[in-house]
Amino acid sequence: MTDLTSRTTAPTTWTGTEIAEKSSEIARIVAQLQSESTDSDMLLRLFTKAAAEAIGSDYASITIVTEGRIETPVMIGEIAAQSDALQQELGEGPCIRSATDDTTIWIDDMRRETRWPTFCAAAADLGIGSMACFCLYIAGEERGALNLHSTVPNAFDDEARALGQLFAAHTATAFSAVREKEQLRTALSSRDLIGQAKGMLMERYRLSPDQAFSLLARLSQDSNTKLVDIAAQVVDAGPE
Repeated sequence: MTDLTSRTTAPTTWTGTEIAEKSSEIARIVAQLQSESTDSDMLLRLFTKAAAEAIGSDYASITIVTEGRIETPVMIGEIAAQSDALQQELGEGPCIRSATDDTTIWIDDMRRETRWPTFCAAAADLGIGSMACFCLYIAGEERGALNLHSTVPNAFDDEARALGQLFAAHTATAFSAVREKEQLRTALSSRDLIGQAKGMLMERYRLSPDQAFSLLARLSQDSNTKLVDIAAQVVDAGPE
């Protein structure tokens, strides 16, 4: 029943060479997964599956917290889904704590754990014996955690914890890079859509580029609607 920050490496019996080899191996796995998908949600799913298989976890999930909103984009196994749903309902638990406090958490025996007593009692009834939650350092406003679940107590030894931290560190970097590319594509798409709407307004009402943009901005402000959504409405309406 120990809290460690993700910046602290769990003690292991590995030598320095073995740690370096493990890190390189995981980096190769993550790079391969990243090459297989440019979608951030799919990357998280592939990564979670690979981490669970490598560490020997029965179930796994990813928790994402954005401005207080809790989401679970990846769930492997019904117990993982039920565990995250329970924490969302309670508004607390090890997965949320790991994500929001940048902390690595493990629970050796769910029935003996004294933190989050309401969650732990319910989780034990679900059949969860032990858990390990690893913070994902995601760029921006999002916070995340990789969560591993086992049906038996004391399932995660020091090596499993260290391996989980290595997976989390490498994948958080890859995920942030993919998410940044997604946001860039979205921004470019929005810019193109706004440009198209401006062109249609210029032609329809004989406006200058600045006048057309000002009209879009005023419509956005008056209706409390995003500028890109106003532009989409103009484009969908056609050149009439």
